[in-house]
Amino acid sequence: MTPTAPIPSLDGRRFRMVSSTTSAVDPEAPSVFTYWEKDGAIWGDYEGDTVTFGRFVGTRTDDTIWVSFVHVLVADRSVVTGNGESQLELTDDGRIRLVEHYEMHGLPQLSVCEEAAAA
Repeated sequence: MTPTAPIPSLDGRRFRMVSSTTSAVDPEAPSVFTYWEKDGAIWGDYEGDTVTFGRFVGTRTDDTIWVSFVHVLVADRSVVTGNGESQLELTDDGRIRLVEHYEMHGLPQLSVCEEAAAA
């Protein structure tokens, strides 16, 4: 069995949401997330699609991150808070994928974000 390479730092990387059980993702204007990472801490922001703006902070251990988040919805300007856990994976072309498990509206949710291709 070939050992897998560790997932690199998320610091300064941008991700685009590709799917979500919470809402339909607009493929032309999905939510976009910017991550920062230092000494096991994770933080960042996001906006787009159904979210006016959002912030998150958390920790990383190996290929798992845990975050608490807060964002404002476009539809009614309500504030949503929650917690989530994401597994980090590498795509076939070497980008990072986040498989996010979280709770929203009292129900378990799943979303997938992929690192945005370099411009």
